[in-house]
Amino acid sequence: MTPEEFVKGFYLEKKSLMNDAFNKDSKSSVSTLITELNLDSANNEKIKRIISTLLTDAFYTILLGLDGAASIGDEQHMYKILDENDNEISGGEIESYAYDYFHGNQFDLENE
Repeated sequence: MTPEEFVKGFYLEKKSLMNDAFNKDSKSSVSTLITELNLDSANNEKIKRIISTLLTDAFYTILLGLDGAASIGDEQHMYKILDENDNEISGGEIESYAYDYFHGNQFDLENE
């Protein structure tokens, strides 16, 4: 696994959480809570933007924290992350891929 694949996995998880949260057929607790709000389409779009922004901030901060570029809690360290073949994933590259995927729309550009 490469650092880019690692980051892309987090991005795809965010997309999956968003899809599940706003899928009316989903049985997730988040989807149920959103449905119970009975929002009109304008407010539904606002809550989508709020949740998307929250997930982006959370995943981006975690990824930067693992790469040593941000703190996790009160600690800031570079962590050594290895894939299943003992290849190092971390080491400074996660930060740039995290920016590309979470703020630069890299996935959307690749899948147009």
